Amino acid sequence: MELKDVIYCGDCIEIMKQIPEASIAGCVTDPPYNYEFIGRNWDASEIMRRTQRVKDSSTLVKNIPYGSGLAGGVRNAAWYERNRKNTLAYREWCGEWGRELFRITKPGAFVLIFNSTRSVAQVQVAMEDAGFYARDMIAWRRHSGIPKGLNAAKKLEKMGCADARQWEGWHSCLRSEWEAIAVVQKPLMNSYITTLQESGVGLFHAASEAGFQSNIIEGIRRDAPESC
Repeated sequence: MELKDVIYCGDCIEIMKQIPEASIAGCVTDPPYNYEFIGRNWDASEIMRRTQRVKDSSTLVKNIPYGSGLAGGVRNAAWYERNRKNTLAYREWCGEWGRELFRITKPGAFVLIFNSTRSVAQVQVAMEDAGFYARDMIAWRRHSGIPKGLNAAKKLEKMGCADARQWEGWHSCLRSEWEAIAVVQKPLMNSYITTLQESGVGLFHAASEAGFQSNIIEGIRRDAPESC
């Protein structure tokens, strides 16, 4: 399988099965964040139903399926149990591709996994179960987080509560300004130097314009697309 300068489109697990063992120097991946994860598959029909429901509304983000057990509903025992099972299913799914990724990476290879602040812990545990060693957590600070969740004052005002204004500023969540990047590493070959000499990986290139690279990334803007 020729790997250089080629993009393969397909199921990542099936593609990785074609890659030789211990041949990949590193991996950066941005998998689904478990916003609407049901078992092993994305429920396409349910996503379509919910997308159609909000297409003509003022909903801010229309490509995330609203109304799921993770996004709304009565917070009773059944809701939390459904959420727990969903989380475990997501962790299991991460482990499926994590184990294959472990097989094809070189000793000492770093793997960086973008994820949400809510579910990144599950990703890290899944990678550790697959054989990787948890090394760090990088915070990508974006300064563009939009507050979501319940606004207590507005909700109480709609309910006709006379004291609604005294709850001004109270919300069900904080504004998210950063994205998590889990950093895991395949075990070394006894030491950093041995691994570096044998595999050519295992260390960070930590030199940066600011001196020594930290685990907080900020000030990065996406390049504007080139005009045709």
